[in-house]
Amino acid sequence: MKKVAFIFPGQGSQAIGMGKDFFENSDIAKEMIKKASQRLNIDFEKLLFEENDNLGKTQFTQPAILLVSSIALAVFKEKYEINPEFVLGHSLGEFTALVAAGAIDYLDAIELVNRRGTFMAEACEGANAGMMALVGIDDETVEKICKEKRAEGLKVWPANYNMDGQLVLAGLKADLESLVDAFKGAGAKRALVLDISVASHCELLESAVENLKPYLMEYLQDEFLPVVANVSANSYTSKDEAIELLSSQLVSPVKYKQSIKAFEDEVDYFIEFGQGAVLKGLNRKITSKPTLNVSDMKTLNETIEVLNA
Repeated sequence: MKKVAFIFPGQGSQAIGMGKDFFENSDIAKEMIKKASQRLNIDFEKLLFEENDNLGKTQFTQPAILLVSSIALAVFKEKYEINPEFVLGHSLGEFTALVAAGAIDYLDAIELVNRRGTFMAEACEGANAGMMALVGIDDETVEKICKEKRAEGLKVWPANYNMDGQLVLAGLKADLESLVDAFKGAGAKRALVLDISVASHCELLESAVENLKPYLMEYLQDEFLPVVANVSANSYTSKDEAIELLSSQLVSPVKYKQSIKAFEDEVDYFIEFGQGAVLKGLNRKITSKPTLNVSDMKTLNETIEVLNA
């Protein structure tokens, strides 16, 4: 039996039409979308499959991505039985990883991340917060510039360590925009301020931390399969650890590449569940271990074929 890890994407992977192939070909998918719509009083068929502005708003984006990834996992598990060595997710994806680990029911998780998105939006309301993608510059240089600029009063922090040479910053949009030339001067090939109104994984989200904790305490199980934490790049298996790590995750950078590197030797394959193949693309630059993906019925069957080989 092959050894696998399940991995789950975060915000930025969303797209109108995601999950539609599962919805059209799986009763499980139809039922999960129906139950999620009832739970949150959100029409997920409309949100996922029809043109709309809500899918880009974080309180809708987060449950939508989690739902589609959970559906991909459920459809896969119906056809193929395998337990992962561990699970991990990128940012929001860590909550889907908790679903896969048996730490939380997917409906509870959908409500949890809907609230998480709301708390994040509220924390950044009126602040003109944002994020910036950097390409072609090393982590140490970015960290040094951010630290120096924070000492001068700017609000900028490393937020996502995606892969070597690709890092995302969070902070105030004006502060990020003022540093474009500084990062390019320090060697960045690209310094792009993103069309995002929330500054994830930085101190601007401090107010969201205490708001989220009661829901983590309510919904999480006491024990579950190993989940690799974005905050530490270490695994955890208990509710108490989860509450602290998931609360800290709001204001701490996502150590995605560090997590993959720390655990790559434990598996033969990574399997990404959800829209697109964002993590599969990152993993090509991080690890020699292959990444399979399940984003529709075609990739589902291709992944099962590889596992059966």
